Amino acid sequence: MKLFDLHCDTLYRAYTENSTLFNDEFHISFHKTKNIQPYIQCLAVWIPDEYRGENAVRLFHSCVGTLKNQIAGTNIVWCKNFADMENVKEHQSGVILTVESGAALGGDIKNIKRFAEIGVKMMTLTWNGTNELGDGVGVTENNQGLSRFGRECVRELEQNHIIVDISHASEKMFYDVAAISKKPFVASHSNVKAVCDHPRNLTNEQFEIIKQKGGIVGMNFCRDFLNKNLTNAKMYDIIRIVEHFLSLGGEKTVALGGDFDGADIPSDMTGLESMSELYELFLKNYSENIVNDIFFNNAYHFFKQNI
Repeated sequence: MKLFDLHCDTLYRAYTENSTLFNDEFHISFHKTKNIQPYIQCLAVWIPDEYRGENAVRLFHSCVGTLKNQIAGTNIVWCKNFADMENVKEHQSGVILTVESGAALGGDIKNIKRFAEIGVKMMTLTWNGTNELGDGVGVTENNQGLSRFGRECVRELEQNHIIVDISHASEKMFYDVAAISKKPFVASHSNVKAVCDHPRNLTNEQFEIIKQKGGIVGMNFCRDFLNKNLTNAKMYDIIRIVEHFLSLGGEKTVALGGDFDGADIPSDMTGLESMSELYELFLKNYSENIVNDIFFNNAYHFFKQNI
């Protein structure tokens, strides 16, 4: 099985819990990957909403230090360009560094170029609250969408080949991004309101815009975004999300963004080791070509074209 996942919080957990990317108690452990080849995992540096300014910048760099130290001397490839991604075929795993919340910039647009030089390939503009770039999905009163600084950052991210990610963005911010973006953008870990009406999920229209712009959407395994009755959330709810996205013509748009180590997942999943079972469940419902596109090819081709 090939697997490309657009979002997890495992790196953040490894740093903040003084642990490692090889902790078998985490949803993702790079000890668990021997049956997944190739495996490419986007590792997000999450910046919680209480971090701003230099505190946010320091958190970012601390997590990057953890990544560097823990993959040194391993067969894990840090994918800083597409050539690195191609090289993963000869190894077990590859990782792509991403950022969850533009608060990591500390309000300094020059950090975008610095982050690009470090190897950041994708960035959500916000988490749930407000930061220097604008208002996230949790801002329910007087939501202003993208700030002036946020608009400047979208342009600068695109110029530095860092993919704009609108997961966690408010609807106002989403449409602001859609209006000014020159390149495809993504929702790395979001589902669909038509199946589960949660503020973090996308409308059909939002999905259509991402599709038309050539972007991708990574399905989130968070039980809150899968089933309104959280205790009933099961792996099969992921199929329900896929079915709806496919009904919108999303065969080349849908990917995976499991949110492992950052969310409560369905009761019949334990983490990365559940992906083989999920893959088999998909094969019972869809052709092998469609399943392989969702599990790997759509994300792989998107990054090939955009980094």
